[in-house]
Amino acid sequence: MSVPVGAAQPDAVRRKVEAWLAEPEPSDAIALKARPEPLPEPVLTVGGTQVRVVPCPTPLAARAALHDRVDGERLVLLTELTDEELGDGILAHLSKQTVRKIDPWDVVRQVFGGVRHLDPTLVGVGRWVADALVDHAPPDGWPAPPGAVLTRDHALRSLTSELLDLPPTELDDSGLVQWSTDARRQLLFTTLSETIAEGVTTYLTSTAGRLAVPVMAAVRAGHGVDVIPLGLLAGLLWPDGADGPGEVEAAIGRTRLEPWFGGLRLTPQQAGALHQTAEAWVYRTFDSGAEGREEAVRLLRRAEVIAAEIGVTGLLGASTVLPSGFIQRLRAFADAVRLAVPAGGAPVPGMVSRAQTALAAVEAHRAAERRRLETARMAVRLLRWLHTTDGPAPATLLDALNRQVRQDGWVDRARLDVFAGDPDRQVADAYRMLHRAVDIRRARHDRQFADLLAAATDGEAEPGALIRVEDVLDRVVQPVVDAGRRVLLLVLDGMGVAAAVELAESITRSGAWVELTNDGGPRVGVLAALPTVTEASRCSLLSGRLAVGGQQAELKAFRERFPTGRLLHKKALRAGAGAALDPEVLTALGDPATPVVAAVINTIDDALDRSDPGTAVWSQDTVTAVGDLLASATDRVVVIVSDHGHVVDRGPESVVLPSDSSENRWRPATGPAGDDEVTVTGSRVLLGGGPVVLPWREEVRYGPRKAGYHGGAAPAEAVIPLLVLAAGDDLAVPGWAGAPVASPDWWREPVIESAPASPTAATGRRRARRPVEPQPEGLFDLTPAPATPAPAPASREPAVPDLVAALLASDRYAQRRDPRAPLADDRVAALLSTLIAGGDRATLETLAARSGVPAHRINGTVNALRRLLQVEGYPVITVDPDGRTVHLNRVLLTEQFELEPR
Repeated sequence: MSVPVGAAQPDAVRRKVEAWLAEPEPSDAIALKARPEPLPEPVLTVGGTQVRVVPCPTPLAARAALHDRVDGERLVLLTELTDEELGDGILAHLSKQTVRKIDPWDVVRQVFGGVRHLDPTLVGVGRWVADALVDHAPPDGWPAPPGAVLTRDHALRSLTSELLDLPPTELDDSGLVQWSTDARRQLLFTTLSETIAEGVTTYLTSTAGRLAVPVMAAVRAGHGVDVIPLGLLAGLLWPDGADGPGEVEAAIGRTRLEPWFGGLRLTPQQAGALHQTAEAWVYRTFDSGAEGREEAVRLLRRAEVIAAEIGVTGLLGASTVLPSGFIQRLRAFADAVRLAVPAGGAPVPGMVSRAQTALAAVEAHRAAERRRLETARMAVRLLRWLHTTDGPAPATLLDALNRQVRQDGWVDRARLDVFAGDPDRQVADAYRMLHRAVDIRRARHDRQFADLLAAATDGEAEPGALIRVEDVLDRVVQPVVDAGRRVLLLVLDGMGVAAAVELAESITRSGAWVELTNDGGPRVGVLAALPTVTEASRCSLLSGRLAVGGQQAELKAFRERFPTGRLLHKKALRAGAGAALDPEVLTALGDPATPVVAAVINTIDDALDRSDPGTAVWSQDTVTAVGDLLASATDRVVVIVSDHGHVVDRGPESVVLPSDSSENRWRPATGPAGDDEVTVTGSRVLLGGGPVVLPWREEVRYGPRKAGYHGGAAPAEAVIPLLVLAAGDDLAVPGWAGAPVASPDWWREPVIESAPASPTAATGRRRARRPVEPQPEGLFDLTPAPATPAPAPASREPAVPDLVAALLASDRYAQRRDPRAPLADDRVAALLSTLIAGGDRATLETLAARSGVPAHRINGTVNALRRLLQVEGYPVITVDPDGRTVHLNRVLLTEQFELEPR
């Protein structure tokens, strides 16, 4: 009696027919065990032979089909009947005189090139694999396995690759996520049966990991092209760590996200894998070129749209890639800044520390906008400056000038960025509050400087150590020439201290040029002539005496001062097509008989009229003439100065005062000076025919509005930066040496919250300063940070001074000192004390500044310290991959040098 069987798969029938026709001397008909149902194509053409497929539910139907067969035609009878039920008369006309079975695994062997053996684990997967391999076999068959056995992995990898239209080598997590971006390639998978889809997904978990399940679920649900946006959100809805304040919102979001995955509720592990791979795709695609960046931005925006649809936009601040995450972090930072600048008082130390922590979260965002991030860094620097104690007023004009060079000029550099602001209103409000607080303190300094300037000018005070603009040739340039070195004097018209900070950093960054200072001391500045305009100050500079005039007067005076020298103005520097410098300029620079070549560069001063000097970054890239001249002057000592600085236009904050002249920042003394002005008189006042009135407040002007101004008594205008450089030689000029780190502590050092004194700590022990670490989980928590834990009791380890002293006194240390190039004990002590005070870490700049090492030598000094303290290959001193942060392993130092207390 016949037993019901399944319907025949068309592809399985075709493959069986192909095998049948390949047999030697095949008969005219074959009977296959299958449900007698018509196929979509009742007539097949196989290798040029026409084959008709006939359902035969009864012996009579089979007999009729055989009777009706035409010459040249082959028959396939689909029947559930047994051999006995068909009878010998019919069987005599059939292949092998029997009803043959359609064994899908036999067909699988055939479509894999006639492989003889099957991996038992492949067969164990289930019948669906065989059916799928037969139904979806490529026209040319599947790729043959590398051996005699068709393995489970080869079969399933081939099947999955075909169904996903994805190369077999790309069936990993990154390949699967990339595949999800192509809607066309997902179409076939969405039409597969549930059994095949689940089987393929299960296999993908072995090649692509946990993310395979959510990816394929999203595809089946019709949201495959949103896999990457969904993955970006998964990291916010399934965050690592303990529950935070947004857990309720996240829980609601997880529920609302389930329909996007066809009702699947992701496990934390699946969500984490999907999130990690989606973020990696974003980073990789951003780096792939303009088209890749455009595609990545599109999916980032799509993630934000989905976040809005499921109501979790409040969680976007935790994202390190979504644009809204950067904005939320920046706004949280702005809140911290606002709290750190209370109206009418100094910043609260705990709040400054919180602002630093919030900045770290902004910096950690991978899509941070560079300009806005740099402005945030400048804001923190200004908070730290406000956090420092404002000492007593300077006693002399030299003290006030040095303050501008070493402190306030750096403040100006930072506040220019903060003044330029941020497009977000919430952030802009915080910056406005900060800028106002900085202005209050800077205005006090500006007034002190202006009063001292007026008094010294009126009293014709001797300059002493103060360098005036008319003294630069005699006191700076001529001694270098007398020492046998040629000089390139660069006069950057309009460059103040803030611009010089940027320029010096860009020139010395590569190490090719070394900054020199007198006796290796701190930077000094130069005092401009008054009023602080080009006509008076630059002519005095290039004449070597107080003088007024234009380019012709400058050329004449410079030739008198250096008969064989060369002064180049803007027109003389210009060259024809293809050349950065005029050939005559190159000849002068290379001429041994030309002791001094001076070049006037107007890039900054021109910006005061035609661009925005407040937002420009003054470097070799923006002042290109500097880089071009330096490249051809490596055998000269380079002196960089200006004739005056400048102040930027304050927009709506500007104050316009009446004046009898058309000058912007000075006026004749036809009336008394107001509260924002000083009256100056004396031999160094070169214009106005007598006393003149100069504004000291930066907001004041008299003439038409421009991008920037000069002429007044503000230190940003009256203090000229002075930079002396040599190409890799810090001994180029007798009496000059490699400069120390120029930046003030607050520019580079974080504010550290003081820990309460430990009752068990040894007396006199210095408390370790800990670095501020990013704390994203506390991003929106603006309460004071918990205090740093107190140091361990003295009985556990030596007090800091004792540790360094014990090291220097140890036998092993004495043995390791290199007599050929010893690192002085006091230098070792300074370096280690700095590291210990910083919580066993410090930046290279901080080490240089605190230990008295010239900035350009700190790398070599740290390397020498590493070699000295590295016993048996164990690194006591290490440097971060960023090349900027040095770490001390104090435990290893104690062990290697046997410094444990006995």
